[in-house]
Amino acid sequence: MDFTFTEEQQAAVEAAKAVLAGVAPDGVPSPALTAGAVADDFDRALWTRLADADLLSLLLDARHGGAGLDAVALCLVLRESAKVLARVPLLESTAAAVAVQTYGGEELKADLLGRAGRGELVLTVAANGRTGHDGAELAVTARQENGTWVLDGLQTAVPWAQNADFVLVPALSTGTGRSVLALVPRGHQGATLAEQISTTGELLGELRLDSVRIPARDVIDADGAWEWLRNLLATGTCALALGLGERVLAMTSEYTGKREQFGFPVATFQAVAVQAADRYIDLRAMEATLWQAAWRISTGAGGALPASGDVAVAKVWASEGVRRVVQTAQHLHGGFGADTDYSLHRYHAWAKHLELSLGPAAAHEEALGDLLAAHPLG
Repeated sequence: MDFTFTEEQQAAVEAAKAVLAGVAPDGVPSPALTAGAVADDFDRALWTRLADADLLSLLLDARHGGAGLDAVALCLVLRESAKVLARVPLLESTAAAVAVQTYGGEELKADLLGRAGRGELVLTVAANGRTGHDGAELAVTARQENGTWVLDGLQTAVPWAQNADFVLVPALSTGTGRSVLALVPRGHQGATLAEQISTTGELLGELRLDSVRIPARDVIDADGAWEWLRNLLATGTCALALGLGERVLAMTSEYTGKREQFGFPVATFQAVAVQAADRYIDLRAMEATLWQAAWRISTGAGGALPASGDVAVAKVWASEGVRRVVQTAQHLHGGFGADTDYSLHRYHAWAKHLELSLGPAAAHEEALGDLLAAHPLG
């Protein structure tokens, strides 16, 4: 088996590193010192640079101006973005665009994908539902009426909702009982946004839908579309958690290698080395399960369980692993880790957000249990 990345995937990583090289994690006010949101918008300048480097169109087909790469390439770029806490909707916009490309109608593709790939149009996804634990499609109902779809319900913690041009909303069709995806423009009649704030200090949106009418061409009702999109979003979240965790462990290594007690670097103490080694093992497990999930999504390869089983395993490891990594980092940094002039506390806040995004570990353990019950192994 060949576990190396392709030349195209490696080129995407190098391009991402070049674009992200100048990004400072403390480029906005600290969430610990800010009463409201840390910013009114995402990093538009970085968004433009990502577009100029063709990193917003990685997964789009050539006819839409893209590179035609896969979920593995996206996860490699997301991993790099998390190391600098890049404040851009790279995961959400890319995933929504690819869902449209894969399952949407030709008219919708022609209208949306080119502009999304060039960064002119920003997309996001309402993927957390009411609680973040239950399926997001259960939070909104959709019914067909006079050639349109009518949406009613509530989605919470929608990332970048205040600034995205469209929100892709999963909903449950009352007619078929299947999940659909509706593209809701910002400010659309009947759709209201209330401000929410993440642990990261970034703006989230509570999206309330009251008899919102969406044209049929802007609704994806293909079987399996929402499950595929949810799997891609969850896997991308795992990539973000991995990149963040790797950067935090590197910060911890740098600090403990210089901080001395009793005349020796604290990194040489057995208790410190053992804790750091445990967190390294966490990161390697996060990495292995991430690439397994991304590979299943990219190739459609079969397995003992559906691809959502591998995604659930990756998300369990990502949620629990990134939490342990940042907690150990705080402990080994001592009081310095709580200093708001040092960026570790920002990584801790982002880690908590990623841990709960697309459902906490418990939700994915429950989903994995249901899959094992439905698909007995052996």
